[in-house]
Amino acid sequence: MIGLSMKHLRYFDALARLGHFGRAAESCAISQPALSVQIRELEDLVGAPLVERGGRRIRLTGLGEEFAGRTRAILRAVDELGDLGRASHGPFSGRLRLGVIPTIAPYLLPGVIKALTRQYPELDPRPREAITHRLIEDLAEAKLDAAIVALPVSEPALEEVSLFEEEFVLVRPPEDAGKPVPSSDRLHEMRLLLLEEGHCFREQALSLCNITPSSTRELMEGSSLSTLVQMVGAGIGVTLIPQMAVETETRSASVCISRLAEPRPTRRIGMVWRKTNPLSAQFTRIAEIVRQTGLEKQTRAQL
Repeated sequence: MIGLSMKHLRYFDALARLGHFGRAAESCAISQPALSVQIRELEDLVGAPLVERGGRRIRLTGLGEEFAGRTRAILRAVDELGDLGRASHGPFSGRLRLGVIPTIAPYLLPGVIKALTRQYPELDPRPREAITHRLIEDLAEAKLDAAIVALPVSEPALEEVSLFEEEFVLVRPPEDAGKPVPSSDRLHEMRLLLLEEGHCFREQALSLCNITPSSTRELMEGSSLSTLVQMVGAGIGVTLIPQMAVETETRSASVCISRLAEPRPTRRIGMVWRKTNPLSAQFTRIAEIVRQTGLEKQTRAQL
């Protein structure tokens, strides 16, 4: 198609993803009129409308939907061509877009970044914190290179590397320190504080406590582990947190920490990336750095 450019494709991809000319223009760092001109040019080149205009949000036409899917595939392939060049050079360098879920990022990420920059001085880490399903979407669309998540993610297109297992611990008010530790299947009888919907750690806690989704309206929710721990310190209830969060989250909260009875509940932490990414060998080495950092963090957090 004569005249079609990568600029046309990237602008159309932004519009297709965001569904709004203003937000798409902002994400592309251009003005909205300039974006409109580029989309009109693209439609002229294609010879048919790709976008239904009108209202606050745009809709793609049938052709636009198909065109959007193929556009993403092209952009992903172009990005991987760049990665192929990076993989052929010496030490790993350049941009690394690394996703991390919120129940890992504050506790593991600082140590990981320090270790990466020490071993790869030319590397430019670009971390992003988001819940699991958004990280997986961004990996599929080549907006991220790799992500640190709780496994399994069970996505056929992604390589999964298991790094380490981590215990869940029980956070209770300080006056409960001398009381027997309840079994995990009794936690649902207590006032249990959980993360809000969308967090994989919430789903793991629900499974551990044998709580069905239909009964979750009776539970109290928070937006972060820090909020949950502070609420426990205020005497509102009890919560579960991953062991790596203990050192940070109990620093300013009046709570007691207890290990649950055997078999102790755990989650498996791993790193994932697209199987087609030419930097797979480099990501494997980075995964080892993440694993070592995580194990060192666990050692310091031992109860």
